[in-house]
Amino acid sequence: MDLTGGRPVVPSRSAVRPLGLGESRITGGFWADRQRLIGTATLDHGRQWMDKLGWTGNFVRAAQGAAGGVDRRGREFSDSEVYKLVEAMSWESGRLPSADREREIVELTGMVAAAQAGDGYLHTAFGGPGQAARYSDLSWGHELYCVGHLLQAAVARTRTSGDTDLLGVARRAADHVCAAFGPDGLAAVCGHPEIEVGLAELARLTGEQRYLDQAALFLRRRGHRTLPPHQFGSSYFSDDQPIREASVLRGHAVRALYLTAGAIDVAVETGDDELLGILAAQFDRTLATRTYLTGGMGSRHTDEAFGDDFVLPADRSYAETCAGVAATMVAWRLLLATGDPRYADTIERIIYNVVATSLGDDGRSFFYANTLHQRTPTFAVPDDEEQLGFGGGPRAAWFEVSCCLANLSRLTASLGAYVAGVVDDSLWLYQYAPGEIRTTLHDGRAVGVDVATAYPDDGTIVVTVTEADGGPWTLAVRVPEWAKGATATLNGEPLALDGHLRARHTFRKGDEIRLHLPVGPRFTFPDPRIDAVRDCVAVEAGPLVLCAEADPDGLDLDTVRVRTDRGPAAGDGGVHVAAEIEDPAPDGWPYATDRPGGPRSAADLPLLPYHRWGRRGPVTMRVWLPRA
Repeated sequence: MDLTGGRPVVPSRSAVRPLGLGESRITGGFWADRQRLIGTATLDHGRQWMDKLGWTGNFVRAAQGAAGGVDRRGREFSDSEVYKLVEAMSWESGRLPSADREREIVELTGMVAAAQAGDGYLHTAFGGPGQAARYSDLSWGHELYCVGHLLQAAVARTRTSGDTDLLGVARRAADHVCAAFGPDGLAAVCGHPEIEVGLAELARLTGEQRYLDQAALFLRRRGHRTLPPHQFGSSYFSDDQPIREASVLRGHAVRALYLTAGAIDVAVETGDDELLGILAAQFDRTLATRTYLTGGMGSRHTDEAFGDDFVLPADRSYAETCAGVAATMVAWRLLLATGDPRYADTIERIIYNVVATSLGDDGRSFFYANTLHQRTPTFAVPDDEEQLGFGGGPRAAWFEVSCCLANLSRLTASLGAYVAGVVDDSLWLYQYAPGEIRTTLHDGRAVGVDVATAYPDDGTIVVTVTEADGGPWTLAVRVPEWAKGATATLNGEPLALDGHLRARHTFRKGDEIRLHLPVGPRFTFPDPRIDAVRDCVAVEAGPLVLCAEADPDGLDLDTVRVRTDRGPAAGDGGVHVAAEIEDPAPDGWPYATDRPGGPRSAADLPLLPYHRWGRRGPVTMRVWLPRA
């Protein structure tokens, strides 16, 4: 068992040492509430639907030799959802041990193990009676993709519990992959990257070099258009351009981000700093030109893909929840590799405005895509109805493609491991949540702090030292880029900030650092190259993107014009902006030789956090609002 309590990413060399669930615990507030929801509702909800639809039963039927033809249920990648569910359960069990959850993980592990072939191959949609042959459809079969998620689940299970039953299944599957696709095997790649990140982390856990070598081999093979042509182009499969030659992420957003995460792992483990620099530059350019204000990625519904630079339409934003999880994986790996805290800013933006937005208040519904402009009212979805479409609309209990629910579950359950890290003799706090951190510095000295805050509603973060083993060390706290005017004190005395808070001190138990962040509302203006929202304005408050929401028979949000000569105001009634409501032109030809626009009336427009939208029934919604 990992003595840290389990960490999703454990590089053998890094600028930052990540902390595990046993070292960093979220104990209250915004994220503890959501972790509790995952543990008490979401995981059970996912299991119930997977049982109901036969996705878990596929493993039973495969073990019985009866998975062929119509017997198998679900899409070709449904195995991966079971694996992600087991991974999420493992992180949740590591966070909050439960005998019932433990029995469930053991049960699912047994089902998966029984379905594995003698040579290690494991997939319930191929190779069985009446089924297509193994690896006969690498573009769409998702066989290696599913194995990648199996490996990640096994890593999580082993690190949080010490139990190696699932690890044994994963190693046999990985050995099969190395034999089938190694230097003397099939020179091909999977249409959906994921095996790369799974193999790299399995190599870190087991010390088996061949797993890392195979991940690196897959990376070298990708980008040479070895997969058959497709209507969406080779970029859809991340197979259009070798990784080292690309300048930005493109194609299917989740595929591109999973591939980048795996490539970072390989670059770090092989000491390939050139590749690491290339990947960091690609991600940085993606953030600068192809990312929504919320941190969402992917602006094309047709192929769930990145658009061209600055093609970021609000009303057609795809911003899949899985892409938010995958982007967090990339940002965290870059933070660990480089030590640059700005990647924690990216994580903060994504988790508060994509991950937190997706999950319903009951933990039993979710958004697949995350639009920034809902023109037509959302509608109620029956709790027992599977949604066949997955590109937009309301939160739903289940989708035919339900990758997002298990994905946000595994991230949320393991979020304590993303809060802090150790850099030499510095303890860094990257995310703000009430919690307890107990760890050691690079020289073995024990340190501990408690964090108290009502963030993001309040910008005061209080860090109290609970353990200090003598001698000076540094307590560092990230200050977000948006937090102009932040202030800090140590035991009441002002601290200078050099972009971030770095207090070097011979700390004693009870010493207290207070950081004050200005979380009041502020206007945000888009780059003028983003045609879709030119001359619009958004409002943010701390890490939260805000939005306007309206009942179907209420205000037409498309007639709102926001006045920016007055700043947004926060009060007991929430955040408001001064606005003008323009009378719409009569129906007819929607173009004119003179500038259109009817009479306007003054209005006070209330806003709410974007992560709260769509929770009170059918509504319309806008993040970007035209300026008066």
